[in-house]
Amino acid sequence: MDFKNLKMNFLTTSQLKQYEDKGYISPIEALSKEEANEVRKEIEFIEHKWPNELDGLGRNYVHLISPVFDKICNNSKILDAVESIIGKNILICGTTLFIKNPNEKGFVSFHQDAKYIGLEPHNWVTAWIAITDANVENGCMRMWSGSHKHDLKYHNQNFDENNLLTRGQTVENVPLDETDPVILKAGQMSLHHPTIVHGSGLNKSKDRRIGFVIQSYIGTNVDQVLGKMYVQQARGKDQFNFHEHVGRSKELMNEKDIQVRNKANKELSKIFYNGSEKIGKF
Repeated sequence: MDFKNLKMNFLTTSQLKQYEDKGYISPIEALSKEEANEVRKEIEFIEHKWPNELDGLGRNYVHLISPVFDKICNNSKILDAVESIIGKNILICGTTLFIKNPNEKGFVSFHQDAKYIGLEPHNWVTAWIAITDANVENGCMRMWSGSHKHDLKYHNQNFDENNLLTRGQTVENVPLDETDPVILKAGQMSLHHPTIVHGSGLNKSKDRRIGFVIQSYIGTNVDQVLGKMYVQQARGKDQFNFHEHVGRSKELMNEKDIQVRNKANKELSKIFYNGSEKIGKF
């Protein structure tokens, strides 16, 4: 390896201070516009060739059935930034597509990721990668700055028809004027803390708003206390072996990869709906 010309993309002191103070960092350069456009083409190719494949539970673990998404998860720029926060032993724990089409009413209520996901301790971080531009008009994320410093809040389980979350889990009475819009260009990303309160509104534009979310990158010391997770080693070593390790996707919609993904989604659903009397569409 040519270490002399090796470019590292670890977070700066000011970025780490922002994460500590606010609970998120944005924007971070992750993909080129061309790479982001390639991802959009992959999504729309899958939607055309395998209709409904990305609906419902199908929006999860797409990196297990697509080399294009697998490549993003293992992107060195992203991993350098993640390593700055959780350390060098990194697992890819899961991924989700958040797609808001124009003229639809999809939204994400204000919530905390750590509320129902069962990952302990909180040595993990979520990467939200903009595949299209994300702005106020098309329903970008909004972060309640500093809310990660407090305990997990009570969440109502609303199961709203248009809510893109599993249970429609909602932290009520979030002061909107105290939240920050996370405006990203296609290819940029944000990183956010497990306990920051965040959500997003409607897409009022004439184009799709697409986010690919790696939820999450976890340190190998992080256990799943509610169930079983299927993970991939991104960096370092796993000396804890809390989770089921799986291989990387090398072929789109490979039958064996689909079987693994189905198992992973089945277990993920058990985690997300642990203790709930009702099951949502995701």
